[in-house]
Amino acid sequence: MRKRLIVSAASALSLFLAVPASATDFQPGAAGAGDSYYPTYGNGGYRVSHYDIRLKYQPATDELEGTTTILATATENLSRFNLDFALNVQEVRVNGRPATFATSGEQELEITPARPLAKGGQATVVVRYKGVPSTVKKYGFTAWLRTPDGAVAAGEPESAWWWFPSNDHPSDKATFDVSVQVPDGNQVISNGILTGATSQAGWTRYSWRENKPQATYLATLAVGKFDVTTDTTPSGLPVYNAYSKDLGENADAARASVERTGELVDWLSGYFGDYPFSSVGGYVPNVKTGFALETQTRVFYSPRQFARGTNTSVVVHELAHQWYGDSVSVSHWSDIWLNEGFARYAQFLWSEHENEGTAQELADYVYASHPADDAFWSVKPGDPGAADQFSNAVYDRGAVAIQALRNAVGDDAFFRILKGWPAEHRYGNATVQDFQAYAEKISGKKLGDLFTTWLFTAAKPATGPAPAGAASLAPGADAGRADGQLPVEPKSWKKIQETNSLHDAEH
Repeated sequence: MRKRLIVSAASALSLFLAVPASATDFQPGAAGAGDSYYPTYGNGGYRVSHYDIRLKYQPATDELEGTTTILATATENLSRFNLDFALNVQEVRVNGRPATFATSGEQELEITPARPLAKGGQATVVVRYKGVPSTVKKYGFTAWLRTPDGAVAAGEPESAWWWFPSNDHPSDKATFDVSVQVPDGNQVISNGILTGATSQAGWTRYSWRENKPQATYLATLAVGKFDVTTDTTPSGLPVYNAYSKDLGENADAARASVERTGELVDWLSGYFGDYPFSSVGGYVPNVKTGFALETQTRVFYSPRQFARGTNTSVVVHELAHQWYGDSVSVSHWSDIWLNEGFARYAQFLWSEHENEGTAQELADYVYASHPADDAFWSVKPGDPGAADQFSNAVYDRGAVAIQALRNAVGDDAFFRILKGWPAEHRYGNATVQDFQAYAEKISGKKLGDLFTTWLFTAAKPATGPAPAGAASLAPGADAGRADGQLPVEPKSWKKIQETNSLHDAEH
């Protein structure tokens, strides 16, 4: 014991001596992560490794109170740092000591610790807060969705602000513990594995754990009354699905679609490699929105996704994101093609599997459907701009670009790229340029012209995504066939297009 104390004291002295003496060596961390699309989102000067979120929520009144503990490491000498948050803060402690705090801008929580944070040092940040999330709007909207019996937090690129303080940018991923106390008779849905549910004095606390790195926008929370199904995939992966009990006429179609999650994630593993997380599933709450979102391990679906019947295509899309978007996340929001182009291409592969149109037929149809003067071609999937981040072109033109890549490198190299990329960058972040370099390494081909043409040029490519040596799809600028008629519409196309409201959030 004495030896340990001596070592600890020596270590403490060493750390003390390592801290620069001058206060001028400590500066405030940046109020943004440097993203060109959302300059105020995220923050600089530190990295988060873990969030512990403990909440108490009353569905009847939408009152939420909580304590979030953040484990972070300073990446520079910090006199002050920011978090992104929207609710009223009552207290902040840093390394056990009370810290001063103030708000600025739309969602900036500025924290000044009692003692500055030295570069490389770990910090424990505790934030106590409360509020009524549905009454709080930032930038004119709220990502907190009320339901008849509770609420849901799901949105992209922002949703965390309404239930936990964070470094809200996908470049800073962390593990999560989410523990929520609700009145008996209600349930809590979140990411990862349900580790416990205990009741006392009329309240039940549900505890969830996501033990793999997760971007803050991929964290989700739902409180209400759900029908829950649990199972395992044929490969043994735990499956947890949930459905609001008041979905009405969409209930059966939703269940018939989402209950295929286990089958579909195993099918996708054949293309993308081993599933990267410890559980999988989805939930369908009674919300009025029309989008779905790839919230990590527990996909959010709006009931409207199933208003025209079963839709396995949207389930495939969101599950594909577990590899492309969740495990391998964007470095900047401008890299969104790495998420949406590949999730849409997964739908092309599912169409091929279901004999409802090959990936080539779908790519040809998209190419021929949009004349050269269509605004569709003005969006560059490789850098679409914030206003067009979720434009149909990012999805559809983005998927056609992937088919063009497949034709350029051949199936053998293409499917090695498709499976190798998520393994190469598992649990990390990447850029479109990183992907191009990886594709060139695997295929042995220079792909700069292809990427420039399909992802970074605001114009319709002169020829379609035809296989090497095949006749051009478009002898004229706008025609899919020499007679000017479109190719036959693939049978899967309407279902694929029904998912186009995927991220069409109300704001």
